[in-house]
Amino acid sequence: MKKQIVALTAFAGLLFGAATSASASEDTYTIKSGDTLWSISQKYNVTVQDLKSWNGLSSDLIFPNQKLSVEGTASVPSAPAQPTKTESSSYTVKSGDTLYRIAVNHGVSVADLKGWNGLSSDLIFPNQKLAVQGGSYTTPASNPTPPAQTSPEAVKTFQVEATAYTAYCTGCSGITATGINLRANPHLKVIAVDPRVIPLGSRVWVEGYGEAIAGDTGGAIKGNKIDLFIPNQQQALNWGRKTVTIKILK
Repeated sequence: MKKQIVALTAFAGLLFGAATSASASEDTYTIKSGDTLWSISQKYNVTVQDLKSWNGLSSDLIFPNQKLSVEGTASVPSAPAQPTKTESSSYTVKSGDTLYRIAVNHGVSVADLKGWNGLSSDLIFPNQKLAVQGGSYTTPASNPTPPAQTSPEAVKTFQVEATAYTAYCTGCSGITATGINLRANPHLKVIAVDPRVIPLGSRVWVEGYGEAIAGDTGGAIKGNKIDLFIPNQQQALNWGRKTVTIKILK
């Protein structure tokens, strides 16, 4: 009988260890394309504010492959690809970066970045160096604006039917499917897409609109259709419905 009790105790210990291991593996969640803080909060029965607090997020913007703490532990970094503001005063632009993402990563505004770097538009290029803590990044060779690069290199080019929308339409929350707050960031260029045609998070150049992020979806946006975010309602109405060329960028 004593041997049986010892064996059962050992078996229970193994079960407890396995359960603990399984629980530990659930402490973090790796974001997938199309996830939002709201959908993740519902999955783990927590609040959006909990997720933002546990992961040091200052906005609702999240990115695919980012890891989030979902049980209140601060031992796992929430976003290794999104460094917080450090002592470095410059940042080298990587493929896929946007001014908005760089601003969020460094705790500054897009307007600050544009002012510090003398930018007249949101267009940036890989390997370009940006001042991210004020002042001016003045080394001539470090901040090139290639005159020949009028349109970033595309991996796919095709035509779509484009309409426009604002963040203040009837029933609109102003929050996109990827968590971008358009009312708080009216300067952003964002398009709603069918993710089966244009993956969410893609950088896209749109004829007559410029470079944008595929950051939203819509019930009527199916197939080769897109919806452009335009902050001014009259300008959105003026856009109407057009057939335009788009380029999915590297």
